[in-house]
Amino acid sequence: MKILVVNDDSIHAPGIVLLAKAAMELGEVTVVAPANQCSAMSQRITIRGDMRVDKVQDFPVPVKAAYKVDGTPADCLKIAMQYLLEEKPDYVFSGINYGYNSGTDIQYSATVGSALEAACAGVHAVAFSEGASECHEVTDAYLERMMEELMEQPLAYNQIWNVNFPQCELEKLRGILYDRKIADCG
Repeated sequence: MKILVVNDDSIHAPGIVLLAKAAMELGEVTVVAPANQCSAMSQRITIRGDMRVDKVQDFPVPVKAAYKVDGTPADCLKIAMQYLLEEKPDYVFSGINYGYNSGTDIQYSATVGSALEAACAGVHAVAFSEGASECHEVTDAYLERMMEELMEQPLAYNQIWNVNFPQCELEKLRGILYDRKIADCG
């Protein structure tokens, strides 16, 4: 299984490292992310000028390949699909965004935007976010499980899954809520 991991917080963000590491348990992973922070760019693409693409030799997870793009998250997705990948990925995982993507924030989110770009290309996509804190207990405990579960769920054309992990300690988690803005913590 081939998995493309993208984000909007940059190739250097801790969230993309967590996501790539978990994705490696499920298949062959390629990472393509912006060289710089690109939050709130939605599905913005670059239509004028050049974009630099560099292979990242020191990505902290031994993925098949990692690239940084001097462009937007949607650019990363398009460049990966058109130039970097040998074939279309089976899945695109976007994130893990630093801060929730819920409510009206979704329309601005480049984490969600790059997942939507994948869906437009006919690829099953999931956007992952977590609360803006350094508490990753719930994410660490449930990330791989949510990946596996959502990979099995059918999606219609142009639909994605959007997952928000709460920023609480694992012992305070009161369960998984589906079709909600954020998970419920005590």
